[in-house]
Amino acid sequence: MVERKYITYNQVHKLCQRAAPQILSEIKPHLMIAIGGGGYVPARILRSFLKTPGSANIPIQAIGLSLYEKFGDHEGPEETVGHTVTRTQWLDFSAVKNADLVGKNILIVDEVDDTRTTLQYAVQELEKDVKEAAKKLGRPEEETRFSVFVLHDKPKKGALPDEMVKQGRYLAAETVGDVWCCYPWEATDIDEHDRLAAEAEKAQTQAQQNGN
Repeated sequence: MVERKYITYNQVHKLCQRAAPQILSEIKPHLMIAIGGGGYVPARILRSFLKTPGSANIPIQAIGLSLYEKFGDHEGPEETVGHTVTRTQWLDFSAVKNADLVGKNILIVDEVDDTRTTLQYAVQELEKDVKEAAKKLGRPEEETRFSVFVLHDKPKKGALPDEMVKQGRYLAAETVGDVWCCYPWEATDIDEHDRLAAEAEKAQTQAQQNGN
């Protein structure tokens, strides 16, 4: 059975708070793109911590990508990795002004980077679309810089552009092992979810005290 890691809203809030100063100083995003549905809540929390006095809130756009599928009668939170990434929602370039993206620092937000397949797809496709938009605007020389923020980083198969990683444009608030991250927005019983999270945290604290 896969080990589960239960994460509370409070923990998500603090992970975003802890990462915000580095994002502000190194990435300086003009826009966030949340990958649904796991990226919505972290992006909204981040926006509060990224707001600086006298400046407007950082806009949040959303895309939807699906890689995981749930099969059979399994009632647990775990899902099976699919074979291909499916677009369920994408930026509408007829509604989003191209100029709002071209030449900007754009932060892609998701909850977990596990296989990296979804993030790899998002970065590649968004870079391609924005380059096309820049050409249409007659501004192909302007650089649009994509960065990534995730709450949790796990062992993975996919790859991000080398320059993104080398330039520090990939940031994970916390690195975890091969566990299934259970987020509060996926819970159907939030009280039970929080109870399991508190139980796991207590066990971890006791293990640390015992030197394990």
